[in-house]
Amino acid sequence: MAILGFVFLSFVLVIFYKWVPVPITATMILDEEVWEHGLSKDWESLDSIDRNLVSAVIAAEDGKFCSHNGFDAEAIAKAAARNAQGGRIRGGSTITQQTAKNVFLWQGGGYFRKGIEAWFAFLIEQIWGKQRIMEVYLNVAETGIATYGAEAGAQRYFGHSAARLPQSEAARMAAALPLPKQRPVVNPTGFTRRYANTISARMGVVRRDGLDSCVYD
Repeated sequence: MAILGFVFLSFVLVIFYKWVPVPITATMILDEEVWEHGLSKDWESLDSIDRNLVSAVIAAEDGKFCSHNGFDAEAIAKAAARNAQGGRIRGGSTITQQTAKNVFLWQGGGYFRKGIEAWFAFLIEQIWGKQRIMEVYLNVAETGIATYGAEAGAQRYFGHSAARLPQSEAARMAAALPLPKQRPVVNPTGFTRRYANTISARMGVVRRDGLDSCVYD
């Protein structure tokens, strides 16, 4: 009975958020910086977010975003192989999986959460589609200290809207996404600077090969 209730509720939530902006997430609620500094976020439609940022996050996070069904088997297998060798645990999550986690679940590992994440990733691929997944991802991803979403991040770092992000700014935001509290977006140095330059170069491949075409069909 509990399982049926969970399945029903998950369908309701996914269908609801297909049309309605996500007001808040567990990640935001559990973020200590939000309680200390106040939450900074501003929902924007995909049309109001520069295509450079879409290209940048695909280049950085999920080059197969437009071709997979929510899961990248090759990336998962590589992550599993690296993790088997010990050291820092690495993931093979797609943008779809990250969106499912960010909207419906909590941060942190564990097979139980990953299993639920896979279920929600499957649902949003089927019900939302790629454009909505990207729109939600760019609005709920943590982009800085107590800062969530592309618009709030652009305003925080560059003092202007996410509707106009030059390639260099988009690449720096994407480079910081995995660890936005630790990686500087303004005047980055070391790894973050090199990674942003790599993302900037990959963005050309994303455009040339149409790796973002499902977002702009």
